[in-house]
Amino acid sequence: MKNQGLVHIYTGDGKGKTTSAVGLGVRALGHNLKVCYAYFHKNPEKYGYTEINQLEKLGGKIFGFAKSHPFCDKEITEEDLKQQCADGINFLKKEVLNGGYNLLIIDEILISVRDGYLSEETLVDFIKNKPTNLELVMTGRGATEKLMQLADYVSNITKVKHPYDNKILSRKGIEF
Repeated sequence: MKNQGLVHIYTGDGKGKTTSAVGLGVRALGHNLKVCYAYFHKNPEKYGYTEINQLEKLGGKIFGFAKSHPFCDKEITEEDLKQQCADGINFLKKEVLNGGYNLLIIDEILISVRDGYLSEETLVDFIKNKPTNLELVMTGRGATEKLMQLADYVSNITKVKHPYDNKILSRKGIEF
């Protein structure tokens, strides 16, 4: 990477947003770049997400925040999620500024904004104040127009057809 870190958004209702981000992380690690992968609204202890383990084995630094979402956990409150998302972004501000990373992936952060657990302005501020050499990838459904305008890459991954539509459930190693 030259000294210019660009901003990527992988959004849409199709399969492959996280997979694309992880693939980019693997590529960067293969070039001896320093990679940080932060996830929101995922609970690897409960659901797996073994791609996170592989990034860590390859040398990526992994952090998890707001490990729940009302879609999967009816017990979580909106106030708790807002606080957890704010804590996550604040941690990343400190970690990224001091970590010397080349690539930061923030998986499902766009869900936090879409569902009102993190303000769009907070994420806009994060993007505008990132180190200039940091490549930033954000994933999740529902990217806002303002966030997409700030990005250098926007991939809208659209579902055309999915096995779930025919009642085929998620399969280990493929969907999770």
